Amino acid sequence: MAPPSSRVLPPPPPHHLPAAPPRHALGCGIVLLVVPLLVALLLRVVERPFFQDIDDRWAASVNGSAVDGGGFTLVLDRLGGPLGLVVPLALIGCLCVYGRWRSALFVFTATVGANVLVLLPLKALADRPRPPHPSVLVNDGSYPSGQVFSAVTLVIVVALVVFPPRARRWWWPCAGTYVLAMMGSRTWLHAQWLTDTFAGALVGAGACLVLWRVFAPLLRTEAERMASDSLWL
Repeated sequence: MAPPSSRVLPPPPPHHLPAAPPRHALGCGIVLLVVPLLVALLLRVVERPFFQDIDDRWAASVNGSAVDGGGFTLVLDRLGGPLGLVVPLALIGCLCVYGRWRSALFVFTATVGANVLVLLPLKALADRPRPPHPSVLVNDGSYPSGQVFSAVTLVIVVALVVFPPRARRWWWPCAGTYVLAMMGSRTWLHAQWLTDTFAGALVGAGACLVLWRVFAPLLRTEAERMASDSLWL
């Protein structure tokens, strides 16, 4: 038996923050982005798409307003708008303070960069009118939903860079509830069609998956440095 001083210690367990992307993250992300793109092209060339009847029936069934929502829908409307950028920017600042600039760059690109480079061009391409008589102030371009996109990207990046695997088990149900509430509030306020909210969710998830794979080398380096307590090196 070798003396204790000559024993080879096992390598430290891999750090689980930030999370490593699954094998098919890039392919799944591209598919999730292509589907809303094809629908945007359809909306551009067809005056009344085949799913408009579904949107009309759903809009007629949710005859709500901001007052009827008791203020909750207004809070979600603010969180999904420009005010909602406070949360990801605060997260970016906290990550930078702790030396996790790689995760901060990933969060910024997914929540802010993808909004400008992916979501807004899709809105301009589709140029879909809003539902009649929205209960809140809205701009042009109903498809896809920017509020739902922001909600989806936020909950995904938080899961990947903040929570370890065990905590993610309870985070995903909470995140899903928040996203569904945001989707419901947008149609309740007649700010967007039902299909706009699903498209926003697909674009947000697709953008995060693609960027997760793109940033995988940087995030892996950060995870290794976190495991060895050498983030600032």
